[in-house]
Amino acid sequence: MLNLVLWLPLAVGLLCLVLPRRTAGPASLAGTLAVLALAIALVADFESGVAGLQHVVDESWIPDLGVRYQLGVDGISLFLVAMTALLWAGATAFAALRQRDRPRNYFFLLGLAETAALGAFLAQDLLLFVLFFDLMLVPFFFLIGSFGSGDRVAATMKMIVYTLVGSLLMLVGAIATAILVSQETGQLSFAIADLRANLLSEESQAWIFCFFAAAFLVKMPAFPIHGWMPDAYRAAPLPVLALLSGVLAKVGAYGFLRVVLPVYPDAAVQFQELILVLAVTSILYGSVMAFTQTNVRLIAGYSSIAQLGFITAGIFALRPDAADGSVLQMVNHGLVVAPVFLIIALLAERAGTEDLREMGGLALRAPVLTAMFLIVTLATLAMPGSANFIGEFYILNGLFQEKVAFAIVASAGVALAAFYALRLFQRTMHNRLAREGTSREISLRDGLVLAPLVAVIVGLALHPGLILERGEASVESATAGVETQEPVVAAREPQ
Repeated sequence: MLNLVLWLPLAVGLLCLVLPRRTAGPASLAGTLAVLALAIALVADFESGVAGLQHVVDESWIPDLGVRYQLGVDGISLFLVAMTALLWAGATAFAALRQRDRPRNYFFLLGLAETAALGAFLAQDLLLFVLFFDLMLVPFFFLIGSFGSGDRVAATMKMIVYTLVGSLLMLVGAIATAILVSQETGQLSFAIADLRANLLSEESQAWIFCFFAAAFLVKMPAFPIHGWMPDAYRAAPLPVLALLSGVLAKVGAYGFLRVVLPVYPDAAVQFQELILVLAVTSILYGSVMAFTQTNVRLIAGYSSIAQLGFITAGIFALRPDAADGSVLQMVNHGLVVAPVFLIIALLAERAGTEDLREMGGLALRAPVLTAMFLIVTLATLAMPGSANFIGEFYILNGLFQEKVAFAIVASAGVALAAFYALRLFQRTMHNRLAREGTSREISLRDGLVLAPLVAVIVGLALHPGLILERGEASVESATAGVETQEPVVAAREPQ
């Protein structure tokens, strides 16, 4: 099943290249819906309480280099795969229902990008993970550079420079890890399970950790290596931006749980406070910038930096309960930010602008659109009762038990989220109707795209245990080697 989930999007994308222009969009949509159905089947067939991989695919690929074609799904990656399939179906449907230049190329690139993203979540061989991680750059380079707006060429070049440098560092780290381990075992292997069973020395872990951390933090992005984000977010088509922020940003956070904590546990403990400093700084910086921006894309973009700061803080609390909250929050954020960008596209169509200062009153004749936007807004600010609230509670609870000072600072981000989320909703939907704006209800076609995403947000709020229960065992396994403990003080001998 995993082979079908992984390669079906690319196969459909290649098919789109030879289909008539008018059928490329519907064919791509049918492919993403088929992948979504397979992802739902994976969730239904998943055995809870099992820490190991399920639906494993393990075949020799490049035996001379110790590279295997290894795929698998566990409680950490299961719902990230399902989220990817859902968001890709929504973004593809949104794009397919609109006229687009060069649709065959566009939907081919979307299919290639989905395969790359799914591959990163499913790969269990370190070199295979790196290859899928790097492959994601290619389709998004062309999707933004060819189909974007504004200064899209400069934006894509900046994005590639930032992310490619990080990816090359990660490739060096992956090769070095396998070679150093082979010197001890006598056998070259990139399998994550083999690397985890034969840990490197603390000195080797330290410098390799820095390489992987740089790649993952750039991809998320995190402060202060987020310089590519504003330009890329301004230039990207909004359906593409929904995937860039909703899915690709999570691959970086996922990499910390899948690769860094199990393979470089000593370095994770050594650099814990440094990463937590970056995480809480991202929370505060992203929240403040989101509140000061007037471009609605950048409000959502900087809010993502803040939310990913929460996720990183939960992972580097180095506690299974906080990491479990991070897994839930990765899914929550993807489910929330993707509809935010799709709704921004609808609001821009009605207002004729993406400047928040020139919007207003769009809720006047659009109660259904307003209700959907309100649900997404309340989830963004982690309103009690939402799954986002549960995720942040798990993260902060674990962080308070591990690093109180960082937890107190991170808690400020909860309050700041209410400011920028409510400001975005209030200024676009209420106040006086803008002079150039027109308030109209969401169309049936767009409603059919957004309604399932909003329904999943509501459903997950009612039962967040769907993710927490299935991810618990895998998270405990991933964090087993890095759980920090208080030093034991030896009792003095009686005088």
